[in-house]
Formats: sequence, structure tokens, C-alpha cells
Amino acid sequence: MLDILAITTPIFLLIGAGYLAMGTRLVNREQLQGVAIFVLYFALPALVIRALTQNPLDEVIHKPYLLAYGLGSAAIFGLALLLTLTLQRKPLSEAAMHALGMSASNSGFIGYPVAAMVLGTSPAAVFLALNMVIENLLIIPAALILAEAGRQSGAGIVTVARKTLLRLVRNPILIGLAAGLLLAVTESALPRPLAQVVEMLASAAGPAALFVIGGTLFGLQVRGMLRNVGQIVVGKLILHPLAVLGLFLLMPDTDPMLVAGALLFACAPMISIYPLLGQRYGMAGVSAAALMVATLAAFVTLSTGIWLLDLSGLLPNR
Repeated sequence: MLDILAITTPIFLLIGAGYLAMGTRLVNREQLQGVAIFVLYFALPALVIRALTQNPLDEVIHKPYLLAYGLGSAAIFGLALLLTLTLQRKPLSEAAMHALGMSASNSGFIGYPVAAMVLGTSPAAVFLALNMVIENLLIIPAALILAEAGRQSGAGIVTVARKTLLRLVRNPILIGLAAGLLLAVTESALPRPLAQVVEMLASAAGPAALFVIGGTLFGLQVRGMLRNVGQIVVGKLILHPLAVLGLFLLMPDTDPMLVAGALLFACAPMISIYPLLGQRYGMAGVSAAALMVATLAAFVTLSTGIWLLDLSGLLPNR
């Protein structure tokens, strides 16, 4: 267990550094936002491009991973919608945000750094690219389309979907995915100076992302929202990994590396922009509190998850 803590502790110390930097006013919100923009618009797209171009495309696009992780995430998304709409009678916009919080992992800011330390940077970058496909093309669009449909009840679903998708195509992660896939499909290589820039940016993604997460957590509070926050956190940190694992168990002869990578990413808390999206749809307090609780609780769940993976022999390089 000490070996597991040796992996997860540095990650959460980096998160703590960001929190401490905000708490001591070493950085302010505007400066932290600048680091976040660097990660989102430069480091993570570069990481995705590197993942898609380091190896042949058929070694990067793992269909069993996409199927199991995608269906597992979709199952939890659907379960959350069913629970919040039918049993709790919440409006569609709020139900969509609950579903998003339970099924979309913080793959870039937490999932990748954890997987990189456990599995190595190359496999972790491949899993990051695969998760970006699932989250940016399936889970996040579905949540935003439903949330917008609930908020603009008079607008047609086609109009809402079109507007949402037009916003998504400007997402820098999707642009990085498109550029990486184009280079991989055409078997083109970046010029050496540009390739070095991509490498340097990709290497900065993990530490900078963890620092941003820590700074974002500073000042968040949980008051009077225990039921909603608990539901989202349990769904994300426990039900989501179990659903992904269940789908992998249904597949014959699955590569242990794929299972380990999927579970490490599924055990991560929800996406870092969750409070921003929640604020748009009337869930500012709940979404911010859920992110804080899930990120803190992830220290326990990720450590436990790595220990169980190690115990079951699913960590090939340990």
C-alpha cells in the first residue's frame, strides 16, 4: 500500500500546491485562469497530438476500449437521468448536469497524470486521446443538448443541437484530436522544431493541470447540498468505474492494460469545467461543491483503485 501512496501522494501534493498558492495569495484568480488557458489551449491539445502520432493509428484506436468505456459512461449518464427525472422530479437542465457530473471524468487534469505515473506516459497519453473522443463527442454534447433543451423549452431539439455542436467544434481539444488524426491517417510527420514544441507542451500538461485544479478548489464550500452532492460524487467515483469494469468483463480476452487505463480514468473526479457549466443551468453551488468533494475523495478512491488493480494483476508494468 505504501507503493500506491507513493504514486498518488505527489499528485495530490501538486493539487495542494495550487490550493496553497491561492490561499496565500501567491496567485490570484486571473493568474490561475491564465495557467488554465495554457493547459486547455496548448498543453492538452499537444498531448493528444503526441499520443496520436507517436505510434501507428491501429495501435492507438482500441475499439474494445472505446466500446467499454463509452457504453459504461453512457449507462451511468442514462441512470442519472432516470433517477433525477423520474424519482426526484428535477427539471431536464438540472438532470442533465447531474448526469454529466457522474459520467464525464477529468481526464486531462487528473486522469492523465495518475495514469502516467502508474502505467507510463505513452499508454496514458493514448488513453487520454481515447477518452477525449468519448467525452467530447458523446457525453458532453449529450449533456449540453439536453440542458439547453430544458432551458429553452420553446426551441426545437434540432436547433439546440446545432448550436451546441457549433460551439463544440471550436473546442481546442477537438481541434487537437482532428490535427492528430489527420497526421496519423496521412502518416505525416511534424517538422522537427514543431515536434519539439509539441513534446515540451505535452510534458507540461500534467503538473500544470494539477496546480490549476488545486487553485480552483480554494474557497469552495459545501452547505445544505449534501444529498445532491453525495449522489453526484458516489455516481462518479464508484458507479462510473464499476459500470466501465462491468462492460470490460463482458468482453473476451481484453488486454489488462486497457482495463487498467480505463479504470484509472473512470476513478477520476468530474471534468474541471463542471462548475462553469452548472452555473449556466442553475447548479452553481451544487456543481462546485461536488467538484471539491469528489477531488478530495479521489485521493482515497484512486489509491484504493490502484491497489485493487495491482492485487488483481491488472497492472502490467508493476
